[in-house]
Amino acid sequence: DVQLQASGGGLVQTGGSLRLSCAASGFTFADYAIAWFRQAPGKEREGVSCINLSDGSTYYADSVKGRFTISSDNAKNTVYLEMNSLKSEDTTVYFCAAARRLQVTIATMFHRNVYDYWGQGTLVTVSS
Repeated sequence: DVQLQASGGGLVQTGGSLRLSCAASGFTFADYAIAWFRQAPGKEREGVSCINLSDGSTYYADSVKGRFTISSDNAKNTVYLEMNSLKSEDTTVYFCAAARRLQVTIATMFHRNVYDYWGQGTLVTVSS
């Protein structure tokens, strides 16, 4: 069975940092892309960052570019999201999701329907 386990959320002050982890199992890691999404109450799920696990290429939403870094440890089947310079508007639940990398294009990488597998959310709270 495919499983994604997200962790690392918590409470941090404005300007602080957190690192989220997404541990994956049940599929060939390098055949997939993994993305982080976030969803605030009453809002659409928003794509934040994506990594192609075959070639390591990374992509970011404009709202987090320069502050967040996505990376992977293929030996551990884990993707990380390093979040720096956190703002109050980053407060929400974060999800990781996986899709076969050939399904993921520049145009679709932040479309939730592209992703077949989802982890449970992890809550990030940024306090002022």
